[in-house]
Amino acid sequence: MRKQTERMALMAVLLALILVLSFIESLIPLGGGIPGIKLGLANGVLLFALYMLGTKEAIILMVLKVSVPLLYVPSYLQTIMYSAAGAVLSMASMLLVKQIRGISILGVSVTGAAMHNVGQVLMAMLILQTGSLLYYLSVLLVVGVVTGVLTGTAAKLVMKSLKMTGTNPGGI
Repeated sequence: MRKQTERMALMAVLLALILVLSFIESLIPLGGGIPGIKLGLANGVLLFALYMLGTKEAIILMVLKVSVPLLYVPSYLQTIMYSAAGAVLSMASMLLVKQIRGISILGVSVTGAAMHNVGQVLMAMLILQTGSLLYYLSVLLVVGVVTGVLTGTAAKLVMKSLKMTGTNPGGI
């Protein structure tokens, strides 16, 4: 019972971190006015959860990351479909790529970042009923590779530091 309680507490802390990082990212203008460009710091937490806690926990956190802002961001209802499409495609691709032997956490992170952008652009094309947004995807994919490397590196360093200190969140 204690391990379950500790695991649930860790999940709550990670969710709080995801929500805080998402808020901070919304305050940081990137891309010189190009919409949709973010660092993906909250996705780094999901990546950490995927590797340190497991698939089920990472998926739960992803669903909460997408849905909890509905409770406190009035305008979020307008963007939840974009967020959900990106999050689901990102998580699904990370789960698949993680299974491939020889693919590092950086490869999983870059794949997740790129597919997040693909999901959002596909949703926008569906909602706006236009294929003209495909040109925009090339810009977002380049940015996704860069941010995927950054968030993957951050997650890798955090996990390495935890292992060096003997901390094992997955073993709670």
